[in-house]
Amino acid sequence: MSSVSSRRHAIVIGASMGGLSAARVLSDGFERVTLVERDDLPGEPAPRRGVPQSRHLHGLLARGGEAYEELFPGIRDELIAAGAIAADTQSDIHWHFDGHLLRPDPSGLVGLAVSRQLLELTVRSRVGALPGVTIIDRCDVTGLTTSPDNRRITGVRIRQREGTAESVLDADLVVDAAGRATRTPLWLGELGYPRAPEEEVRIQLSYVTQVYRREPRHLDGRIGASYNYYPGQPRGSFILAQEDNRIILTLVGIGVGGGEELPTRNAAMAEYAERFGAPEIAEIIRTATPLTEPVLMRYPASIRRHYEQLDRFPEGYLVVADALCSFNPIYGQGMTVAALEALLLSRLLREGSGEVNRRFFLAAATMLDTPWGLVVGNDLRFPDVAGERTEEMSAMDEYLERYREAAAKDAVLGTELLRVANMLDEPARLMAPDLQERVLREAGPVRRASAA
Repeated sequence: MSSVSSRRHAIVIGASMGGLSAARVLSDGFERVTLVERDDLPGEPAPRRGVPQSRHLHGLLARGGEAYEELFPGIRDELIAAGAIAADTQSDIHWHFDGHLLRPDPSGLVGLAVSRQLLELTVRSRVGALPGVTIIDRCDVTGLTTSPDNRRITGVRIRQREGTAESVLDADLVVDAAGRATRTPLWLGELGYPRAPEEEVRIQLSYVTQVYRREPRHLDGRIGASYNYYPGQPRGSFILAQEDNRIILTLVGIGVGGGEELPTRNAAMAEYAERFGAPEIAEIIRTATPLTEPVLMRYPASIRRHYEQLDRFPEGYLVVADALCSFNPIYGQGMTVAALEALLLSRLLREGSGEVNRRFFLAAATMLDTPWGLVVGNDLRFPDVAGERTEEMSAMDEYLERYREAAAKDAVLGTELLRVANMLDEPARLMAPDLQERVLREAGPVRRASAA
């Protein structure tokens, strides 16, 4: 893997949050950046076909909020002015972990409750206003162009939806941010490159989402509630306030090879919520005014592609965000990871163009280890989920079960757990001696697990 040949033109495939974040940092180092999107991009907050997740509940982790503020200074205040709600993540949201309510004391962790549609539109407007950036929508990328020896990607072939003939856009760097619909494995295979090793954790997740009119009595004035699924209870829910006096509710079910079908009618949805012990959720479903129809989504597997393990990869090409690693969406890590990858790419380009793709894949792999480990480790608690389990993982699971129980009484434990979930601290922080002592005091003896 060698250098980016020059800094004249970069192309980003996909106007996802990952694509928009990448375009933002590329605009600092390239004369021109072209972002190519197959959807018709709306001029107002609205879902779109190419992002089926956009109709569902999204969360921007605290670390993600910091990253987007670094990429787009002032965006937090802009979102709040547009209706996003700032609130304490611990006191204003009730978190139920393994049946235990995290003690809801103030934590100082302030998050934003905002719809994916408003967040994406705000970011896209910022990117589209950058000097040298062009966004082309209703345009399909049909393939890559290369040097005669296929060692360098030189651009993309595109076809716009109005029936025009295929044309070529030349570029010094092409970035695939097409998400789970990425065609990179196919395109590189056609050029004679090996397929990157993949990790796949099949979870057979289903979720159904509906938006309601928010009333002051909902959730006793809080902005949200979360009921996680866990072994023995494969059902869960998350509800969160949004701008425009709305509240969005998602019911979740995990079940490999035969999980139950999620309901999409109000009475059945309310009954479903009662089955995992969420009467406040059931009451909202029964009494709140629905603003949308229920939308059902299935997510079969988390997938991670290890491009850093390849000996051969074309110059002038990168893969980012969900096209590189697609997480179980229930953990809300995707947008945060996309922003962190963009900041990583920005740093690497400032350091020089030499072997930028190899340096990016290696550094991104290290960064992805933590969020991937959090997601996979929790999903592997379910015996039907295939994957390698070690004695260390079993010991950690036992400790964390006691930790969650103790966090129902000790607000400090709850805050530290949320800091890890929000990617502000590494998971090893939960094994610190002071926290282990708190767990011992509140939940009784546990088998000590090492931070490693």
